[in-house]
Amino acid sequence: MSNQLDLKKGLDIPVKGAAAQKVAKTVKPGVVAVKPTDFKGFLPRLLVKEGDRVLAGSPVLADKQKPQILVTSPVSGTVKSVVRGDKRKLLAVLVEADASQEYVDFGKNVPADAEAVKALLLKTGLWNALIQRPYGIQADPDLRPKAIFVSTFSTAPLAADTEFTLGNRLADIQAGVNALGKLTDGGVHLTVNKAVWNSSPFHKVENAIVHSVSGKHPAGNVGVQISHIAPIQKGETVWTMPVTLLAALGHVINTGKLDLTRKVAVTGPVVADPAYVVALPGTPVRELTDVPADARVIGGDVLTGENLGADGFLGFFQDQLTLLHEGTEREWFGWAKPFRPKVHSSSWCYFSWLTPGKKYDMDTNLHGGPRAFVETKCFEDVTPMDIFPIYLIKACLAGDIEKMEKFGIYEVLPEDLALCDYVDPSKNDIQAMIQQGIDLMIKEMA
Repeated sequence: MSNQLDLKKGLDIPVKGAAAQKVAKTVKPGVVAVKPTDFKGFLPRLLVKEGDRVLAGSPVLADKQKPQILVTSPVSGTVKSVVRGDKRKLLAVLVEADASQEYVDFGKNVPADAEAVKALLLKTGLWNALIQRPYGIQADPDLRPKAIFVSTFSTAPLAADTEFTLGNRLADIQAGVNALGKLTDGGVHLTVNKAVWNSSPFHKVENAIVHSVSGKHPAGNVGVQISHIAPIQKGETVWTMPVTLLAALGHVINTGKLDLTRKVAVTGPVVADPAYVVALPGTPVRELTDVPADARVIGGDVLTGENLGADGFLGFFQDQLTLLHEGTEREWFGWAKPFRPKVHSSSWCYFSWLTPGKKYDMDTNLHGGPRAFVETKCFEDVTPMDIFPIYLIKACLAGDIEKMEKFGIYEVLPEDLALCDYVDPSKNDIQAMIQQGIDLMIKEMA
């Protein structure tokens, strides 16, 4: 077997509504949204106007600072409208899709060197799939990272099963890995779930450094894996790419066409029949699933996902929708009840530890508001990284750059400490605090 990484800390949240391994339908959207807000650090410049004709792969947006970085249309059709928000902030470009799709021909060929790979990524819009650490920002085309990481699985609540969604796309993934390997001297690190090692096709990928990983969530987070395999020091750069978009890159190389079609897991306690839907990023939520009036629609998982709303659109990086009940009701004397069989606890406060296999109909209710920090070891118990979360969080709150560096700001993104939100007895928004610290580092240090 490959390099093994066995993580002991973490927590699996037992939410009802995992998607069955079946495709419920294939969605051919009438309108798709190209959202610049999906890309952190991207300053959009509009390249099209209402009424323009585009193909799948045609540029729609460019970065104002680095104009070679493009965002392309996932479908062919006609630009229907440009959606703006406060102060004319560009929120989305809506494209009315053709009944029969036409694609830009990028050429079916294998890039010969790093410059050819960069050129292909840039002109297809897939450069935006590369995330640069530290800070989780858009990768800089002028840099050469010390390594590139791809996690082939997720341990987040109700996450899409990549063995089901991508198990038949090994050729595309191999082509993508071969291309990414030209961009770094440290190799492409591919992490595979140890629990399904024998049945997974991903460990067969060549020209990559393959690692088997076991453990509870967040063992599948690429940031946690990097912290154990190649920790990021000050001045170093590591790139990551979601495996879904790695397959899209390989598909371009193998066919010459940009096809972002993916299997999206529609999950959550609210969903009557959780299953997979074949769709494109930018597809309207209402075309993916029925949305009850009292449901919150989350693009992604319950810990780190984006609140899309019933009228929102699937994001560029998202392969999961989660629907939860909005927790608007109040529970009288809930804190004082000795028995709460419908409530899961990460500690032994209630008796959920007696039924480890039970799944819970969770909602969005916080059961209280933020309060002063309580010093416990609960953050350390769910963070399988060599950092002190509580000290890093406080350094971010204080805006102390020296202490943020000391306590590991280069190694984390908010998603890596998402479980701290869940277990925090003080009900603070830990991810927002980490993001506050990262934003300060970008402003002062980048």
